[in-house]
Amino acid sequence: MGATQPFDHPHIFIDMGAADEKICPYCSTLYRYNNLLQHDQTNPIGCAYHSDSSNVS
Repeated sequence: MGATQPFDHPHIFIDMGAADEKICPYCSTLYRYNNLLQHDQTNPIGCAYHSDSSNVS
């Protein structure tokens, strides 16, 4: 997210498996599982991405 095509970050699924942390293979961002967050919460607040399903073909 952030940059526009063709310079944007690839949208990929990172399988956490049983791990609590994973590093993105493209940008090296560390993703850490937080079991205190609800399914619709983010930290920092407001960082969830919601796709517009009307644009999906």
